[in-house]
Amino acid sequence: MIYKTQGVCSQAIEVEVENGIITHVKFIGGCSGNTQGVAALATGMRVDDAISKLEGIRCGMRPTSCPDQLVKALKSMQ
Repeated sequence: MIYKTQGVCSQAIEVEVENGIITHVKFIGGCSGNTQGVAALATGMRVDDAISKLEGIRCGMRPTSCPDQLVKALKSMQ
């Protein structure tokens, strides 16, 4: 699935989930090191665990962040 992000530097997130486990995450655009780190940490994680850990994270004064947008992508897949 490709999720179009809103309110962050990245433009989209590629996400794949199998049996409740995140199997692939790739951010398109954004801060390369940070988004690669979030993707690496989220891969292999249970969807519910990722949601509980990443939901609500803000980027500076923005009401959202790339990790929070990943949560929105995961929720849209449920």
